Amino acid sequence: MSSAFVNEETAAHKNLPGLPDRSVSAARNLVTARGLELLDGSLARHREALAAASAAADPEAIAREERELRYWSARRASAELSEPSPEQGSVVFGVAVTVRFDDDREHRYRIVGEDEGDPETGRIAWTSPVARALLGSTIGDTRTLPRGEVEIVAISP
Repeated sequence: MSSAFVNEETAAHKNLPGLPDRSVSAARNLVTARGLELLDGSLARHREALAAASAAADPEAIAREERELRYWSARRASAELSEPSPEQGSVVFGVAVTVRFDDDREHRYRIVGEDEGDPETGRIAWTSPVARALLGSTIGDTRTLPRGEVEIVAISP
């Protein structure tokens, strides 16, 4: 390989515009045990991807993976493991809560960390409007959610 080619690659990498960091939430980074595992998995995947990008000398992929590693490293460093007690009687972080709508439809939500949220599977971030409305409630309480009023019918850790 000629030294001119190496110098061009180095110059191109140095001139690559830096990617802005991903925004990190100012809220406490509460996580479930599952959420902690997901954070560790994300870190491992992005370390592997960075190694592959570096081996391929792909400056754009390197910049992307470095940004992802900064984000996931910050999230892992600030993670606070929080598990509900088995006899939890109110809606707190980590529990599953079943609600009943006025038309008798029921829906189950599990209140989880921000990075673990997946509304399609019923996992909602504790900072979401729905979770905030449910937090602190007990069986029999009614709460107003964006989709209507609900009654708390079950709580489980």
